[in-house]
Amino acid sequence: MKALLCLGFIFLATTVHGVCAAYSESSFNTQATHYNPGDRSTDYGPWQINSHYWCNDGKTPNAYNGCHVQCSELLGDDITKSVKCIKQIVREQGMEAWVGWRKVCQGRNLSDYLRDCHL
Repeated sequence: MKALLCLGFIFLATTVHGVCAAYSESSFNTQATHYNPGDRSTDYGPWQINSHYWCNDGKTPNAYNGCHVQCSELLGDDITKSVKCIKQIVREQGMEAWVGWRKVCQGRNLSDYLRDCHL
């Protein structure tokens, strides 16, 4: 999975931050989901993209679907749609959109996350 993240994640200065976010949110688990009972949304994939704001899972009330993608498409080894969506999220909200990134990555030396990427 890390190799896919390294190859597919072209963010220039935020590349390492995106890899760290995926690690902090899901440990790079491409099948990860997490249900949020408060707003009845679910987070999907390695970046835990939320169904209330960013994708359509067909069951989240008042969903916005800002990335115009089905949430099921954010699961699995093909991370193309996830990468496109996280670029949209970063444009609109910055890396601060990910709680895991704020707790684990923000303000830290993250060079170890790209050690094996050969970028």
